[in-house]
Amino acid sequence: MEDKDYKVKLEIFEGPLDLLLYLIKKDEIDIYDVSIERITRQYLEYVNTFKMLNVELASEFIVMAANLMYLKSRELLPQSQQPPEEDAEEEDPRWELIRQLVEYKKFKDAAQFLGLQEMKADEFFATSPEPIDLEAPVTTVAGVGIFDLIRAFQKVLKRFENSTDIREIVSDRFTVADKIEHLLEAIPLGGRVRFESLFSDAASRVEVIVTFLAMLELMKLNHLQVEQEGILGEILVVRPAVSETARPLDFGG
Repeated sequence: MEDKDYKVKLEIFEGPLDLLLYLIKKDEIDIYDVSIERITRQYLEYVNTFKMLNVELASEFIVMAANLMYLKSRELLPQSQQPPEEDAEEEDPRWELIRQLVEYKKFKDAAQFLGLQEMKADEFFATSPEPIDLEAPVTTVAGVGIFDLIRAFQKVLKRFENSTDIREIVSDRFTVADKIEHLLEAIPLGGRVRFESLFSDAASRVEVIVTFLAMLELMKLNHLQVEQEGILGEILVVRPAVSETARPLDFGG
């Protein structure tokens, strides 16, 4: 792969507890019914995907991975062989993690509620409002987090799980710059396309990875945006007709 040293300088504001809550929501289960075996496997899949993409992860993600693996190993042991835990009164090793998730979700929900209240307050004016520009474009871009994008990316990669395509070793010479040009050609100004359709012609895992890296780069430079059709719904990639915040592209060449 030509861009094996390409590192995504992507700011991930969410932390490991955000990822765990996302996985629980995706599976539509109650926090108290969480399966340590299942959530550990899914969590490690995300961490490994980030590593594959060379995305820089905070150390907290690795610490949580180690903690999950420890909890998983404890669940496999009979109660008589459980290691002694200071200040531990529960027999279920999940409870400390569940408590963390419940408390974190409370704070997160409270922050979201306060944010909505602030948005509502902005709709009221103490003085006369400025005239509304009826010609200004209206945008309704739904926020799509990095975990949603990684989930969609993993789904595309599954097409090549059992692939031993020799072209992946011999003929793939894609670069991020190549795929940036490809994406800008595939998505017209003002257009939107389904996320998965951008990978429909990919012939190997390498091509999928490089295309996704190019997409992340274009998103970081504000040339692309993403929308989602409902919670955990289909992701659409949007190329704004006009973007005052778009930064110039530099292919390093």
